[in-house]
Amino acid sequence: MEYKAPLRDIRFALYEVLGYAEHFASLPRGEAATPETVDAVFDEFARLCEEVLEPIYRSGDEEGCTWDAGEVRTPSGFREAYLHYATSGWAGISSDPVYGGQGLPSSMSRVLGEMMGAANTGFTLYTAGQAGAIETLAAHGTPEQRDLYERQLIAGTWNATMCLTEPHCGSDLGLLRTKAEPQADGSYAISGTKIFITGGEHDLTENIVHIVLARLPDAPPGNKGISLFIVPKYLAGADGELSDRNRVFCGSIEHKMGIKASATCVMNFDGATGYLLGQLNRGLNGMFTFMNTSRVATAVQGVTHAELGFQKSLAYARERLQMRSLTGAKNPEGPADPIIVHPDVRRMLMTQKAFAEGNRMLVYYLARHIDVVEDGQDQAARAASQDRLDFLTPVAKAFATETGFESANLGMQCLGGHGYIREWGLEQNVRDARIAMLYEGTTGIQALDLLSRKVLGSGGKMVADFTQEIEHFCRSATGEPELEPYLIELRELVDEWRAISLRIAEDAEKDLEVVGAVSVQYLMYAGYVSLAYLWARAYSAALLGLAQSPQDADFYRAKQSTAAFYFEHILPRTRTCSEIISAGASSLMSLPEEHFRF
Repeated sequence: MEYKAPLRDIRFALYEVLGYAEHFASLPRGEAATPETVDAVFDEFARLCEEVLEPIYRSGDEEGCTWDAGEVRTPSGFREAYLHYATSGWAGISSDPVYGGQGLPSSMSRVLGEMMGAANTGFTLYTAGQAGAIETLAAHGTPEQRDLYERQLIAGTWNATMCLTEPHCGSDLGLLRTKAEPQADGSYAISGTKIFITGGEHDLTENIVHIVLARLPDAPPGNKGISLFIVPKYLAGADGELSDRNRVFCGSIEHKMGIKASATCVMNFDGATGYLLGQLNRGLNGMFTFMNTSRVATAVQGVTHAELGFQKSLAYARERLQMRSLTGAKNPEGPADPIIVHPDVRRMLMTQKAFAEGNRMLVYYLARHIDVVEDGQDQAARAASQDRLDFLTPVAKAFATETGFESANLGMQCLGGHGYIREWGLEQNVRDARIAMLYEGTTGIQALDLLSRKVLGSGGKMVADFTQEIEHFCRSATGEPELEPYLIELRELVDEWRAISLRIAEDAEKDLEVVGAVSVQYLMYAGYVSLAYLWARAYSAALLGLAQSPQDADFYRAKQSTAAFYFEHILPRTRTCSEIISAGASSLMSLPEEHFRF
């Protein structure tokens, strides 16, 4: 039951549903991203995932990381795997060639991230900081900073972290206390403690670059007084030659439910030398570049956990013999039928399949817009893609991780008692998946961002723009009779989505608690409808595929069946979301705090 990269489905989502061949051809960085080149990259990276990373997935979890006097040792095999990854140039696949990158569209790195995350989540987290730091330096760094730090990160010889939260402030970064004292040489002395730092200390690279939020002594309070700093583990000259050990140390590593192969660190900054990144008191603007990269990467993790659970539980369901089919024996020569014939097992498998493949399309849809924002030549198109990203990133982050965790649990459930046993790998997938709903902003925080800032904050414009896109697709696909029942339902949901948004806006004028009370249900509603839109596009693409490539009929019919299952068995969940949203905040907020417990 080993992971196999779902390359056929990845290519279907990219090329047949989302039109990536034309998309790449329209980008300055896309000239090299021909279908032949892209396929070769995917094939080679799939081999790395299947042959190098997947074999140390379970052992890394069982061994975990060890801490001793501030030093962290990663599990056996991780250093060798990382060296393979770095020396093959994978860290810079989408980075600027000026600094040693390969310059391919950034959407490709999201596809590679999915394969790597499914093969080995713990290992993948050591690469996440690199990607975010590279993009943050590219957006906000000086030429000198980019030449020193970005170049080393792209080469993979250095790693990076995102240091935001502190023990007392959680997600409320306006409360952070880490100090930045100006020094005579233009640097800053950084002092404070950061927690939950992924890869804050390890033995994979010669240096670790911490991207740190801190506050100057005379800075205004709250979010407006936060600045962003580069704080390397080892100081270095302009040529990248390492010198003195900086005063930043790992105080401990967390003992976690899952992702045990990934070191989650408490980092202590004791007057460490730091360098301003971006503008003073504008640190959150810079950090949001890092965070938005990480939020999309976290949405990818939702895909990986659904895909991994599906692959493992599908293999088991095909082989496990138990009971007979209610409609007659399907394996008459054996003592029982394989459990895949039973409707409830199929329900669990199909739910995992629908979420893995549906959220894959959602992430790739977002990645396409990221490419346009970064490389598009038309200013209006770039602005439109930025709006779509702003609107759907919180949806993708929260919805994909919520349904990814649901799918991981269903994968374990398919195995019955065996799913609870470590040797099958399903319980590890559940444990690893649980964190994705928490970091980079919990589901509740993503929901508030979506409803308060994006929907109400735009006066409903972002909802209107996206739903108009869905309506345009429905009109263009009207000539496909098989698809028509789903298009009718999709159009009805689009109308309801707008009506719900308007009703919340009206209710919020009377009671602001309504926004927080219904925001998670609103986000889940948005996620279910967004996936319905993409599954309708997949059904349409499958119809075309059947006509053009009858030799692949089984693949395309499976797509149609999965789309039908999504519309008939999963999309009705929007009814529950709508009912809860209609209930508002009254019953939720009516109970006095002292009455919660007697």
